[in-house]
Amino acid sequence: MAYRNKTYVAFDGDNDMRYYQLMKAWKQNDNTLFNFHDAHDINSARDTSQEESIKRQLRERMANSKAFVLLIGEHTKYLTKFVKWEIELAIKKGLPIICVNLNKNKRKDELCPSSLNGQLAIFIPFGSKMMQYALENWPKSHEQYLKNGEISSYCYKDAVYKRLGL
Repeated sequence: MAYRNKTYVAFDGDNDMRYYQLMKAWKQNDNTLFNFHDAHDINSARDTSQEESIKRQLRERMANSKAFVLLIGEHTKYLTKFVKWEIELAIKKGLPIICVNLNKNKRKDELCPSSLNGQLAIFIPFGSKMMQYALENWPKSHEQYLKNGEISSYCYKDAVYKRLGL
C-alpha cells in the first residue's frame, strides 16, 4: 500500500500551467509558509504518451495522495479527457477535494466542472495563504462531513479570511 502524503493537483495544462508553476514557486520561497508534497514529483506523464500510459501514471500519483486540488480556470469545466477523469478518480478514492477558483471567487461558481455537482468539496480563491489553510484543515473537515453524511459544496466563512489577513 502506498504512503499517502502527496497532494494531487489537477488543472488545465494548456491554459492554467502558470498557476501550478506559481504554487511550486511558493513552495520554494523561504518567505512563505506555503508547502505541499507534489504528487507530480512521482513520475512524468507526457503529452506524447498513449492515453492509457498517462492514466496509469496519474493513478499512481493519486494512489500516493492524501488530497486532491483542482485549479479551476475559465476552460476547466470543458475538459473531458483527463481533468474530468482525474476528478472522478479522486471522488472514487474518497480524497478530500479542494477546488481553487483562479478567478478568486470564494464559492462554487459557474466555472465548476459538472462532475463535482453533488460531491463533497471545499471552494476557495487562488492564493498561498488560503490554499495552505485548506490543505491543513479541509482533510479533517472532509472526514467529519463524510461521517455525518453531509455531502455538499462548502466554502469558508468570512471570519477565516479575516483571521488569515485576506
